[in-house]
Amino acid sequence: MKAGFISLGCAKNLVDTEVMLGIMREHGIELTAEPAEADILIVNTCAFIQSAKEESITTVLGMADYKETGRCRSLIVAGCLGQRYGQQLLDEIPEANAIIGTGAWSRIMEVVEETLKGRRLVIAGEDDTIYDANTPRLRTTPNYTAYVKIAEGCDHRCAFCAIPLIRGGFRSRAMEDIVSEARELAESGVRELVLIAQDSANYGLDLYRKPMLASLLRELAKIEKISWIRVLYSYPKYFSDELIEVFATEPKVVKYVDLPLQHAHDAVLRSMNRPDTRAGIERLIQKLRERIPGVTIRSTFIVGFPGETDTHYQALRDFVEAQRFDKLGIFTYSEEEDTPASLMRQKVPEEVMQERYHDLMSLQSKISEEINISLENKEIDVLIEGRDSEQQGIAVGRSYREAPEVDGQIYIEGDVGSCIGDIVRVRLLQGFTYDIVGEKVG
Repeated sequence: MKAGFISLGCAKNLVDTEVMLGIMREHGIELTAEPAEADILIVNTCAFIQSAKEESITTVLGMADYKETGRCRSLIVAGCLGQRYGQQLLDEIPEANAIIGTGAWSRIMEVVEETLKGRRLVIAGEDDTIYDANTPRLRTTPNYTAYVKIAEGCDHRCAFCAIPLIRGGFRSRAMEDIVSEARELAESGVRELVLIAQDSANYGLDLYRKPMLASLLRELAKIEKISWIRVLYSYPKYFSDELIEVFATEPKVVKYVDLPLQHAHDAVLRSMNRPDTRAGIERLIQKLRERIPGVTIRSTFIVGFPGETDTHYQALRDFVEAQRFDKLGIFTYSEEEDTPASLMRQKVPEEVMQERYHDLMSLQSKISEEINISLENKEIDVLIEGRDSEQQGIAVGRSYREAPEVDGQIYIEGDVGSCIGDIVRVRLLQGFTYDIVGEKVG
């Protein structure tokens, strides 16, 4: 019996996929990368914004073709789309044999067995399940890097976001459990831990009555074989002085701050139900740059939120120009049903959203290129991830300044000796908008 998987969306979803893979492997199911060879096909879907839903549906329908052209006997739709739409999704996609939600990964074998008997079923709804260090897991990331989900769900109620409706309230894993998993990962060859949650800075508040990310980072840094610890997605509200101090002083915690801000005009932030103000955000960014020399700051913004005027957008543009973020993700507003923003009037026309999107992207591209050019002649440690597909003499990797998948890369000319997973010293020679060319030192 063979199973094929497709995982869509964020790294948090990828961890859920890896857990399901691990459970199936333990039960003797062989895994294949070829959908045509799979008896069971599982698509772990994303439902964050409209484009993600459309990609998920398209992928599911594409996999359904293998019921005719391949060996597929069971098509399972898992994850956020299944959690959100449940029975409706099963009714609308007759090719699907089962719909399972975000908390149903632990029941994957039950679902497989039932669907192979010919039953169609839905398992979705409230579920507080979260994996732990003892849960089987088959990692799909390179051997040197692993995602560690430190919490599930979200307690924030941003007006535009459906994540709390899909994944439930915020719930942290016990610190000892996370450290135990990290030790096992280190022993298996992992050098870079990437901590993920809907709001990583909020880690531990539910369990310990105060945010505990700083303490967790100190404990993880004690693991000898771990070289880099990267934290993704931290709301400004909980980015405390204690946490800043850990980023500044702990060598293994990479100086990369992922700080989703979404907007920079107070009226829009209030309408979004964000707890931040522009003045507060500016103080935090100033503090980060003063106390963490060399810090890389990444953020995300939404243009076209209902009620965003030309004045509001100009304030956002001025803010981005003034702050000069190292990395920036920009999205046009996507209306999600059952969120407060979906009921708001004063919708911004699509053409205006697109105009603002391209204008802000153009500005940020210029800033990114200038920042990368300013790094020329500096030396930096680079984690080797592979080789250029056209020139094997060029190694490709990332420094502390680049997170997996979302940021650019560093191309190292004339490096024929480095192996994947090595961390080497590189002199940066030429900066471009997203990537940088360098040479190995020594």
